[in-house]
Amino acid sequence: MLTEQIVNSAITILEDGQLQIRRSRRIFDDGVQIAEQYHRHVVAPGDDVSGEDPRVRAVAALLHTPAVIAAYKAAQARNRP
Repeated sequence: MLTEQIVNSAITILEDGQLQIRRSRRIFDDGVQIAEQYHRHVVAPGDDVSGEDPRVRAVAALLHTPAVIAAYKAAQARNRP
């Protein structure tokens, strides 16, 4: 029987406060993993995390302080043409 498991397999914190989330989609055949696909997305300081996994929300709550959000937005504004 084929089954599927989707998990956030990695949360990487970048220097500017962004979180890179690696989501793994694993396919099992009778309990044996036969395939895995990865998808990565970024959560920037100040982004809405209400739809994220509880672990991602917890990391964002600790890391994305008002000071980190302000610094990230200021850096983004400086980098715009």
